[in-house]
Amino acid sequence: MSLEIKVPPVGESITEVTLASWLKKDGEAVKMDEVIAELESDKATFELTAERAGTLKTIAKEGDVLPIGAIVCTIEEGGATASAPAALTAETAAKEEAKEEEKLALTTAGESKQSTYASGTPSPAAAKILAEKGIDPASVNGNGVDGRITKGDALNAQSAPVAAPAPKAAPVAAPVAVANPGERTEKREKMSSLRKTVAKRLVSVKNETAMLTTFNEVDMSPIMEIRAKYKDKFKEKNGVGLGFMSFFTKAVTEALKEWPAVGARIEGEEVVYSNYADISIAVSAPKGLVVPVIRNAESLSLAGIEKAVAALAAKARDNKLSLEEMTGGTFTITNGGVFGSMLSTPIINSPQSAILGMHNIIERPVAVNGQVVIRPMMYVALSYDHRIIDGRESVSFLVRVKQLLEDPTRLLLGV
Repeated sequence: MSLEIKVPPVGESITEVTLASWLKKDGEAVKMDEVIAELESDKATFELTAERAGTLKTIAKEGDVLPIGAIVCTIEEGGATASAPAALTAETAAKEEAKEEEKLALTTAGESKQSTYASGTPSPAAAKILAEKGIDPASVNGNGVDGRITKGDALNAQSAPVAAPAPKAAPVAAPVAVANPGERTEKREKMSSLRKTVAKRLVSVKNETAMLTTFNEVDMSPIMEIRAKYKDKFKEKNGVGLGFMSFFTKAVTEALKEWPAVGARIEGEEVVYSNYADISIAVSAPKGLVVPVIRNAESLSLAGIEKAVAALAAKARDNKLSLEEMTGGTFTITNGGVFGSMLSTPIINSPQSAILGMHNIIERPVAVNGQVVIRPMMYVALSYDHRIIDGRESVSFLVRVKQLLEDPTRLLLGV
């Protein structure tokens, strides 16, 4: 008797998912609650587990887009059981490795017979990640069983420069192959669910909001002096570094108290104001841009904000963010400066009404008290929905953020 494994409900707004990868092969024995596949929605990655022990029979293929409730696979009776002795499992695994080793020895002349299938071989999920990064599995050290390359190994792997091969000696009379300078190639890739959703939302925001951007510049000298003076003690006490994001987040939460319309949103014919600040932080993840949320940021200290940012960024890199961690939010901060951006007009993160863009810090000559001096300056940009936020509110909000950043003691005194 077989048991059908279907796509589980993963969120109210999610109607379909993509089968990212099979972690177990067709015909392979699986255990109860063992992870057999990874599903990717437009917001996060989920694990599909076996609902009972048995033999896996795959139905869907990697890359298939499946609606909620669709059959992904079946599990037939037999195969691995939850109560199987560990020794038996180990014995079975050893036999499988021996078979693979024998196949490898027959097809690869001159290779050592002591080489096993598991040693240095990536799991399906790891193989996909290494392929996307363009990294040769042979250059990655596996930390799994018998040296197998796990998903974590693949995520942490860094591509290394490839040495150019030494030219082979050729007969004098042999013709030399010359590449056609006019040869051109194209590569086509199917858009991921995340990328398709991001594309739709960005176009929707541009078409459905009256988006406008106002700019200003911030002298980062005071904050940089504080970081240089206290960064070591701060990290020693709190276990996390003191970055710019905590100052910007704190400044935004204070400015939102004075100009609440900047953190409001439109729902139908109503404007919804929040007496809290859930700040969304744009983070670049392996599969695209994600925007996790720091809840009640107005009540957090600089150390609390830095810890929250570090935790969310780590989850984003490992594709472990949950739907709850990426939904909601009253205001967004994005930092294009880490990639070298000097000035940009960030797009609003719907249904929010405003987003603050940070940029790189450049030493520039500025006038201070009638004198030209060199200061580390950053351009900041506030994109906002003009339907709900007027020019007075948007400009005053950004000026307030500038004041708080150029005089950080205001953040402590609340003035």
